[in-house]
Amino acid sequence: MDKNIESIVLKRINRTAENLKKNNMEFYYAETRDDVPKMVEGLLKTGDVVTNGGSVTLKQCGIIDMLSSEKYRYLDRSAVDADKVDQLYRASFSADVYITSANAITESGVLYNVDGNSNRIAAIAYGPKSVIVIAGYNKIVLNLDEAAKRVMRETAPANCQRMNCATNCYKTGSCVALEGNGNIEMCDGCSSDDRICCNYLVSAHQRQKGRIKVIIVGEVLGY
Repeated sequence: MDKNIESIVLKRINRTAENLKKNNMEFYYAETRDDVPKMVEGLLKTGDVVTNGGSVTLKQCGIIDMLSSEKYRYLDRSAVDADKVDQLYRASFSADVYITSANAITESGVLYNVDGNSNRIAAIAYGPKSVIVIAGYNKIVLNLDEAAKRVMRETAPANCQRMNCATNCYKTGSCVALEGNGNIEMCDGCSSDDRICCNYLVSAHQRQKGRIKVIIVGEVLGY
């Protein structure tokens, strides 16, 4: 990374970090994806019941492999039959630790997430004793308006293509809401039954200090 760009990125990360801490979330910085597993291990205890939300970032960082260790009681949704996935989602609310990524993080220290099934945003908001959020620095945005547009431009199209969902953004690479000339609202989008932007979670100042822990990685990761 160019030194000038690196300086700008680090300043943005530091600004975001300070505001996350003001919002009662813990902050950790990992210089590279290879540093993440050891960092996460330091936030877990042997015997913890651990599960995760669907995330490309977690796979890129090697977290899924790490969770399969015998040290943890891993609720692995990829290892259960389709008719038992919902049962696992509900069991996640009683987990000791829930690990996921974020769709966007604002410089003001707010997490922004959008879901279709909504098991992920439900667990972030309530249930698991501890939530660990891992995100590349590319997910830092200025404000919630930018967060919503980031999902429409980058996150939703990439995920719909990955999951083969029959949506406008799967076909065109961009949300239909961006095609108009008027003001865009957070929940604007297509009317497809395959739509993955169904429920929205904005995590601001937290009552439970330290329940949410955010690891920002100094690399471009995920969508």
